[in-house]
Amino acid sequence: MAGLGVTLQGDYGMANGGIERFLGGSVLSVLVRLLFISLLVGAAMAFLGLSPTGLYESALRFVRSLGNLGFGAVREVGGWAIAGALIVVPLWLISRLFASKR
Repeated sequence: MAGLGVTLQGDYGMANGGIERFLGGSVLSVLVRLLFISLLVGAAMAFLGLSPTGLYESALRFVRSLGNLGFGAVREVGGWAIAGALIVVPLWLISRLFASKR
């Protein structure tokens, strides 16, 4: 049983190392950094008078207005999204690949 526990712990450590490499640090440190950044962004939003509910409602109104304009506008916005993704996704993938080699 003890040998089995060591094997399982070793397998978990290897899987955890891959996650840590992908995240750019330990899971706990990444969560702490994300919490801190979230607090800063939340404070900035409060300072500017923005609320998550207001942002959600604005996004919902935007989607409804696209529907009111017709599917031509939706097709155009979809084209913008695809064009942007052609640039953003490869850059993101390259940055993650170079970051994982460190």
